[in-house]
Amino acid sequence: LLGTVLLGARRFRGGRNPQPRRAPPSPTYRERGDTTESFPLDFTAVEENMDNFMKQVKNLAQSLYPCSAQKLDYDMKLHFLENSSVTCNDGTPAGYYMKESLGSRRWLIFLEGGWYCFNKENCDSRYETMRRLMSSSKWPQTKTGTGILSPLPEENPHWWNAHMVFIPYCSSDVWSGASAKTDQSGYAFMGSLIIQEVVKDLLTKGLDKAKVLLLAGSSAGGTGVLLNVDPVADLLERRGHTTVQVRGLADSGWFLDNKQYRSTDCHDTVSCAPTDAIRRGIKYWGGVVPERCRLAHLGEEWNCFFGYRVFPSIKSPVFVVQWLFDEAQLTVDNIHLTGQPVQEGQWRYIQNLGIELRNTLKDVPAMFAPACLSHEIITRNYWIDVQVKGTSLPRALYCWDRSFYDNSRNNKAPPKGCPVHLIDSCPWPHCNPTCPTIRDQFTGQEMNVIQFLMHMGFDVQKMAQQQGMDPSKLLGMLSSGS
Repeated sequence: LLGTVLLGARRFRGGRNPQPRRAPPSPTYRERGDTTESFPLDFTAVEENMDNFMKQVKNLAQSLYPCSAQKLDYDMKLHFLENSSVTCNDGTPAGYYMKESLGSRRWLIFLEGGWYCFNKENCDSRYETMRRLMSSSKWPQTKTGTGILSPLPEENPHWWNAHMVFIPYCSSDVWSGASAKTDQSGYAFMGSLIIQEVVKDLLTKGLDKAKVLLLAGSSAGGTGVLLNVDPVADLLERRGHTTVQVRGLADSGWFLDNKQYRSTDCHDTVSCAPTDAIRRGIKYWGGVVPERCRLAHLGEEWNCFFGYRVFPSIKSPVFVVQWLFDEAQLTVDNIHLTGQPVQEGQWRYIQNLGIELRNTLKDVPAMFAPACLSHEIITRNYWIDVQVKGTSLPRALYCWDRSFYDNSRNNKAPPKGCPVHLIDSCPWPHCNPTCPTIRDQFTGQEMNVIQFLMHMGFDVQKMAQQQGMDPSKLLGMLSSGS
């Protein structure tokens, strides 16, 4: 197969160009084509150059079958849970979107994010303004995957061929609740149960034969990964599926329980200090946390919602993706970037946030932490462009996967040029030149690094003095992305 692909790739390089019109297929061929043909190949065995291999396979397939390639259905389709007693906040059925990938033994289950609510008042407000995050009543029938959920190799070079599952967030409980709707609460909070029921449903759809299950999520979904990756592994083990390797990918869910820049009264998730909101929420939701973390924080289970506190108790391998200057973290810390230059105290607070995050991540073996001001990345189409020390996130995830493959063969030495512990060392937001583009919140104009830092109130003269260098030299370094 590999020889054929390589030959085909050479013959059909540039296979995206229009192909010569072919004669219509014979009636016999058409009749055969009416039923879906599958080729149950396990591509996970190709380890040396997976990215290039997958691109060649797709280009060859499109070159050989240009007509059928246009009809490929890339969308994930909506399924409601078999167990109808597990619901969204308002009692409507919970569910998931799924796209199968015939022949693959890799599964990716993604948990959507979207903040949370922690009492009747702000949950009522959330229901009025963000109903799709509390109800399935208006979910569309299909959903198109992007970033790590994309079926296109050029957008998703390592995971495009996996079975894709997207679980919409409709429980408002950081994927932790296990309580039915009551007259007192007015809502059901069943985030942890939704995940368990989705996994049970998928076992009847091929997950029982999986080699790898990657539980991924962004924002509240990223925190949900930290809370649920071990319970998912335990569920599969209890059901006898011990050969499925369960791993986690937590994006933008590594929050800090730090002191706010400016304290305010606790009314909603934006004004409330992180610890206060979670303390209230866990009681309101009937939230559950992993058993090992619960035992480590008896009576203070809220600790388990903060990455650096729950991580030491997690048994499953987890890859952490975290912006060093996370916009959601800054929001709950009462740093609001409104378009006005920040004050010196705010600037110091922002820089200290990066230092604090670095300190909490230093013992995480597999991670990707760019010095950018942003929030969420793995489902963005630009996720392949951001780099830390010359390595992109898809490449780092490939290296992480490769490390399990090598370890299973008792090869302890990591492959050269394949790092999995990647964290920026530069000290301010967007000092990494591959950060996502920033736009002025009022004009919509793109800003380069210098414009952005000046917009943030960055004092070039003062910073140059602190670094012991000439201001013009510092500006030159910023311009070149050094």
